Amino acid sequence: MSFAILANALTMILCMAVLVQSVRMMRSLRTVKDGALTEVVTALEKATAGARSVLSEMKSTLGTDCAQHARLVDQARGLRDELSDMIGIADAACERVVNAVSLANAVRSIEASEDEEAETKPEAELA
Repeated sequence: MSFAILANALTMILCMAVLVQSVRMMRSLRTVKDGALTEVVTALEKATAGARSVLSEMKSTLGTDCAQHARLVDQARGLRDELSDMIGIADAACERVVNAVSLANAVRSIEASEDEEAETKPEAELA
C-alpha cells in the first residue's frame, strides 16, 4: 500500500466525519430556529425587565436610606473620638493613683523600718 492511497483513505474518513457533524449541527440549528430561540429571547426579556425593576428599587432605597446612615456614621465617629479622649483621661488618672499608692507604701515602709530601729536601740543600750 502506497503513501498516496493511505493519505486518500485518511482524507475520506475525515470528510465523512465532517459530513456527520454537519448534519448534527444542521439539526440543532433547525431546533433553535423553530422555537427554542424565541423561548430564549422571551426569557431574556423577562429577566431584563425584572433586573430593571430591582435596580430602580435599589436606587430609590439607597437614595433615601444612605443619607440617614451617613449621618449616623458621623455621629458614631464623634462619639468614638469623645470616648477615646475619656479613656485617655481615665488612664492618666489611674497612673497617678498607682504612683500615689506606691509612694505611700514606700513612705510607710520607711517609717516602719525607722520605728523598728528606734525600738531596738533602747534594748541594745540596756544590755
